[in-house]
Amino acid sequence: MLADKPQLKSQKETYMKNLIAVSAAVLIASTAAFAQPTSSGRAEIMSSVPGNSATVADWYKQNVYDPADNKIGEIMDVLVSPEGRATALIVGVGGFLGAGEKDVAVPFTAIKHTMKDKKIYLTMDTTKDALKSAPGFKYDREKTTWVPDISTK
Repeated sequence: MLADKPQLKSQKETYMKNLIAVSAAVLIASTAAFAQPTSSGRAEIMSSVPGNSATVADWYKQNVYDPADNKIGEIMDVLVSPEGRATALIVGVGGFLGAGEKDVAVPFTAIKHTMKDKKIYLTMDTTKDALKSAPGFKYDREKTTWVPDISTK
């Protein structure tokens, strides 16, 4: 019976080694499965940025001036098409410290981006009164989009 103990110990060791090996293989296989990309495509990565590009920060929360250098509003939002192109800007006009302000939509191309005294300077060929008389919009948090503001009609 003493001779059977080394053989039994050897069988237990072999069993444990196999169990550990199988467990490790399952763990590795499950980790690899979770690491697979969710889509068949690969993310496109750029090694440089276009030289003529500007950041959204050049527009967002920036003041807008008329041709006579009068402040006529502030960019409240930048609207982007499904293709990723900036298509419109929401301009806050009127009011004081946000109270009584009206948000209007203008085409992205309506506002000119320039530099003045080494700072971003946005201009628009319109007046504050023209913006105030434009249809107003409000942000709908449930729809996550801008909708007509019927309270400003």
